[in-house]
Amino acid sequence: MASREYFEQTATSIAALGRNELEKRIRNFRGRFKLDFTANYLNNLRVDRLRHILLAALINAKPYN
Repeated sequence: MASREYFEQTATSIAALGRNELEKRIRNFRGRFKLDFTANYLNNLRVDRLRHILLAALINAKPYN
């Protein structure tokens, strides 16, 4: 599991992002797995759901130490 510090720092930085930046980061996500959401799907989600998707992806993409 990701460290508490990483989680808190990541969650705080994501909380400050607006819709456009969240969608951009989800569409351009590069990690151990691919996120494959259509623009239409992302446009219809609430901002808090976009934050949840990005946070989950970043936490799960972090290599385990």
